[in-house]
Amino acid sequence: MATHHTIIVGAGMAGLAAAIALSAKGESVTVVESRTYPGGKMRQIQTPGGGVDSGPTVFTMKYVFDELFDMAGRTVEQELGLDRTNILARHAWDDSGTFDLFTDRKESEDAIARFFGKANADGYRRFCADAENIFATLKDTYIGAQRPGPFELGRRVGLTRLPTLLALRPFTSLWNALGDYFPDARLQQLFGRYATYVGSSPFQSPATLMLIAHVEQEGVWFVEGGMHALARKMAEVAEGCGARFHWESPVAHILETKGRASHVELQNGVRLEGDTILFCGDASALANGVLKSSRMSVVPVPRNKRALSALTWSITANTGGVDLHRHNVFFSDAYKAEFDAIFKNSTTPAQPTVYVCAQDRQADGTLATQNGERLLCLTNAPAFGDEKRLTQEEMNRCEDAMFSTLTKCGLQVDRASMKGTITQPADFEALFPGSGGSLYGRAAHGWLASFARSGAKTAIPGLYLAGGSVHPGPGVPMATRSGMLAAEQILKDRALT
Repeated sequence: MATHHTIIVGAGMAGLAAAIALSAKGESVTVVESRTYPGGKMRQIQTPGGGVDSGPTVFTMKYVFDELFDMAGRTVEQELGLDRTNILARHAWDDSGTFDLFTDRKESEDAIARFFGKANADGYRRFCADAENIFATLKDTYIGAQRPGPFELGRRVGLTRLPTLLALRPFTSLWNALGDYFPDARLQQLFGRYATYVGSSPFQSPATLMLIAHVEQEGVWFVEGGMHALARKMAEVAEGCGARFHWESPVAHILETKGRASHVELQNGVRLEGDTILFCGDASALANGVLKSSRMSVVPVPRNKRALSALTWSITANTGGVDLHRHNVFFSDAYKAEFDAIFKNSTTPAQPTVYVCAQDRQADGTLATQNGERLLCLTNAPAFGDEKRLTQEEMNRCEDAMFSTLTKCGLQVDRASMKGTITQPADFEALFPGSGGSLYGRAAHGWLASFARSGAKTAIPGLYLAGGSVHPGPGVPMATRSGMLAAEQILKDRALT
């Protein structure tokens, strides 16, 4: 019989992972979720063509999920339909053709040599080697471990291994580092886009983010039924281990008893008691009224430190001009101005880069339907959703700017056939209170930013954190790892008491 009860607030990736990790160890677990479905940002929006994944669209770092499912005596292969792709993404800068990047290094190197020339191919080879070394250094010391400070990270890596620490390139911006590898600025744009994976600008983020290149080379999979199917499966696995879910149960407050987090009060007035509370919403929400405490357990992310929000179009539409793959990027020709607009001027960019996830494209690039494609179109935006809602006129301008980029790059989308849902920063703030609409928590600007995120443990006994806004950071596998780390910390503290 379980002797401890953990209440998990939020059934996003972190909450689901923690529910599996704790209940698999025999813990009593209750998950409360404001919506009717699991996944958090990994949501699906219905369109005339079917459900469109309108959050994360890429499945990587499979080893994290192998470890998680193994805790429950399951395997990823048994529980999910996965199809590995060789093409990471299709890219376009104008209407002169598209460029594909592959998971296979040699295939990408040859493609770069043909499209950009030998000097860039040579740079790519060096870039991949350095990205692999950075990932190898941080995989177990940072990504897979409780949050370190700078000195603790140095100790884990080895203070005598100064060259290894300097190879992380924390003091060089990603954009400047990419210039050392690629003479062609278009490739700086392509690989600089990895900064946006964590909601940041390549001009202000450390070159350490190069490691994402190696993560993708280790494998990218398509999930049968879309990414939301992963969240539903994780909820099913957690229930199989004994976790209980309460849907449509938004939390009003987290309460303390004798200096320890002890209760969750739902908006309908019901109170649930637990000896441990794991909060998996945006950590800033705790400082904005969710936690009823005079103690500041979490410092909210200042508005000027927030990571990117987005404008998303979850639609069904007819397309032409460019033969889409699953993941497609259409680049702005004013790349720096795009990030200046967002992070310096807090406005939507006039010439945005557009990501298009064509969800009816199979791993081999074939189109599964002839009756309009399910598309997620995304442009970056400032996280001002708690202060401003874009007017219809402003939204129309943003949509025109998006289609201007697509048209310039050769993609035609039949706007007359387009049907679906548009989401803006204010909508993301409503979905994820306390975030301002930021989808990634704190921006990774400057070498100290990664150490500024909260860890699993707070200053209030019994209160823990997990999710994309805390260590080790945003993204599907990282948020999942965050939930696993929180469960690890909870169990460790239980053992100590």
